[in-house]
Amino acid sequence: MKIDILTLFPQMFDCLNESIIGRAIKENKVQINIVDIRTFSKDKHKKCDDYPFGGGAGMVLMVEPVFDAIMSVKQNNSLVILTSPRGETLNQKMVKDLAKIEHLIIVCGHYEGIDERIIELCIDKQVSLGDFVLTGGEIPALAIVDSVCRYVPEVLSGGSLQEESFSDNLLEYPQYTRPQKFMDLSVPEILLSGHHEKIEMWRQDQAQKITKKSRPDLLKK
Repeated sequence: MKIDILTLFPQMFDCLNESIIGRAIKENKVQINIVDIRTFSKDKHKKCDDYPFGGGAGMVLMVEPVFDAIMSVKQNNSLVILTSPRGETLNQKMVKDLAKIEHLIIVCGHYEGIDERIIELCIDKQVSLGDFVLTGGEIPALAIVDSVCRYVPEVLSGGSLQEESFSDNLLEYPQYTRPQKFMDLSVPEILLSGHHEKIEMWRQDQAQKITKKSRPDLLKK
């Protein structure tokens, strides 16, 4: 999989070189390329935003540098995503679908918004993290990249993907490790029993209870 991220603030993506995603990049399991939109500005000061026509607060990303940045990396198999409050809320089903795409281009919105002509000309899908507003699209882009790359073959072990939150519309059951006892809190005896069938039943029961308490809407699905 190849991912191109178009942004005004490329240093915000330095964290992708760490942990599991960083290892996947080093091992060439995924290619992640950060494109600085400012390099496509025709302004001598590398300006990429301007006041909105019709008035209003804030600045709007200009059409030309963003369009040229997209065209510099776009291929026939590309899916172009805009991070935007208008978008469909990111969820696990969308993540799995995006992981099947060979080439993702993620455009990070910023300031008050982006020139609507970019959406009309270039954007295939708009994605949001939820019903709240951020200062820019870099954090949603990081969330998309991190969640999608987990499904790239060999980035994670198969078992890590099978039993996790949102599998079968359930949140994950409680996890424990050493020490066995900490501040009068002990690991449930069932997990120490070695009886795998009973452990699995306990985990399913706990997942149901946690989901019912924290996300009952998932059970309705």
